[in-house]
Amino acid sequence: MRILVTLLSLILLQGCTTTSVSTAFDDTRNESLATKRIKDANPAFKDANFSVTSFKGMILITGQVPSADLIPIATAEVEPLRNVRKVFNELSVGGKTSMISRTNDSWLTTKVKSSLGTADTTDASSIKVVTENGVVYLMGLVTRAEADAAVEETMSVQGVQKIVKLFEYIN
Repeated sequence: MRILVTLLSLILLQGCTTTSVSTAFDDTRNESLATKRIKDANPAFKDANFSVTSFKGMILITGQVPSADLIPIATAEVEPLRNVRKVFNELSVGGKTSMISRTNDSWLTTKVKSSLGTADTTDASSIKVVTENGVVYLMGLVTRAEADAAVEETMSVQGVQKIVKLFEYIN
């Protein structure tokens, strides 16, 4: 059984480059470590609603915290992590969003990803989509033309209240 699992893993990874596997591993690692470091930094974070997303070394922190004092603490805890190139802290002061709001955010993310995936003008694999309280965050390493096309495509999705571009540009 162990041999079968190993063979299947090798087959699945065959199409991936070492860099993409390494980057995906770093992103997963950074999300876990950042979340843990933030929660451990101050007891008030344990009751906060926040999320950490990492994509190609860029970190996005979204959600709600009970006090403005916590916002810079989150950034300070994440910046020293290995392979973190940039931190975007989009935390806001307020109570937790409702389950309905979070479900709507998930649905919006799905709709935007689907729209980007079917568009001829964008490469959905180079763009990470995160939605928080109706605000769609677009992250990635893209050309300016790709960024503009992604924003245009995202604007066509019903329910999007605002778009925040967190792109790094190739050109």
